Amino acid sequence: MSNADIGVIGLAVMGENLILNMESKGFTVACYNRTTSKIDAFVEGRASEKNIIGCYSTEALVSSLASPRKVMLMVQAGRAVDAVIEQLLPLLEPGDIIIDGGNSHFPDTVRRAEMIEGKGMLFVGTGVSGGEEGALIGPSIMPGGSPAAWEHVKPIFQKICAHTDEGEPCCDWVGESGAGHFVKMVHNGIEYGDMQMICEAYHFMKDVLRMSNDEMSAVFAGWNDGDLDSYLIEITRDILAYRDEDGEAVVDKILDAAGQKGTGKWTAIEALTLGQPLTLIGEAVFARCLSALKEERVVASKILDGPEVAFEGSRTDVVEDLRQALYASKIVSYAQGYELMRAAAEEYSWNLNYGGVALMWRGGCIIRSAFLGKIKEAYDKNPDLQNLLLDSFFEEAVEAAQGGWRRIAAAAVAMGIPMPATTAALSYFDGYRQERLPANLLQAQRDYFGAHTYERIDKPRGEFFHTNWTGRGGTTSASTYDV
Repeated sequence: MSNADIGVIGLAVMGENLILNMESKGFTVACYNRTTSKIDAFVEGRASEKNIIGCYSTEALVSSLASPRKVMLMVQAGRAVDAVIEQLLPLLEPGDIIIDGGNSHFPDTVRRAEMIEGKGMLFVGTGVSGGEEGALIGPSIMPGGSPAAWEHVKPIFQKICAHTDEGEPCCDWVGESGAGHFVKMVHNGIEYGDMQMICEAYHFMKDVLRMSNDEMSAVFAGWNDGDLDSYLIEITRDILAYRDEDGEAVVDKILDAAGQKGTGKWTAIEALTLGQPLTLIGEAVFARCLSALKEERVVASKILDGPEVAFEGSRTDVVEDLRQALYASKIVSYAQGYELMRAAAEEYSWNLNYGGVALMWRGGCIIRSAFLGKIKEAYDKNPDLQNLLLDSFFEEAVEAAQGGWRRIAAAAVAMGIPMPATTAALSYFDGYRQERLPANLLQAQRDYFGAHTYERIDKPRGEFFHTNWTGRGGTTSASTYDV
């Protein structure tokens, strides 16, 4: 029997919801899970009387699929993906397609694509963002891998994904090899940054302005009607307003120790590898690490003193400054994320469509926001744009927000309120706009202690010089290289 359009392996929340999404859009879906009791529960429950075929082996799943067979893996990233691929390969034929829809690290996707293509099959590594609700009603989908696979998965992916208000699908081909999972990784890194910046604004309002949860919820509601309109601002509004059965705020009962699954860390590591100043996302990752040191912080809070938090002035004015600081920092976060994608495209020879990436993030995903439409416009206008800050819209937006941004950063430092992402964004902006940075002194230091050489402003780039700073070092210098 060959009548299913696609097979899905893995019946956790994301897998189940994607299957139901596919079926609701007119596709027949075969499903398999290693724990067969989950198949029974799904087929007899949520999938009852739908065009969903429960299979009790990978052999049965493959035999139920129309050619070219398309098998999507929704299993835990890592060894489980490799194990399922090993089971599938002997059952598939040249031209069949394996799709990894999990949060795989992009180097694994690069390796798997090369291996699977070498056996005559096709591989797609795709980011899927939007959580369980997005999977069910329309996620953002970021596919990359074997280009020949796109024509076969495109009709399914572009039907089940989220769509913009203009009807554009939040899914398009990202690029070769591991490009899809790389873009999803950067998405998650930006998500870390957005969440941290929102939390910093919340911290400032709570501890400096002494605002109640309801007052803060109203602020986020107002922000969501303006240029900060986004999913994360929206849910922050709802979280702050939420009360339990006793009428108490749930957010106040949650332990302040953040978890993480590694995608933000991967983004920061890759930025270091490619030499990109992804400072805001790096600080967001470290902020989660610091929050996890809960017991140490409790002890430190009783020993280490800081300035007294005393606010005088207009709350309304400071809230507007916070909005400006959050908006300007958000622009920097995306500018850094896009710089990282541009560096990766050059390093790995990918052809990334930067405006298309913004479109994919317009709907369905966790970082979806109206703001992304402006990013798409910027790259549509200039596909070779070096940095978002150099686009006229974003340059003017940062200029307009700069006053509030600086006032908040100064106030946070003066009052001892940690705002690492917001202040890192401002430092990056100030560094990026400098014609001359103090790295000339740094290069002199490197040459002094290690004979690492330096370039001169009165000589062409690429010529390197060494100074015998002490009179004892001689003329021998170290070889020149950058890691």
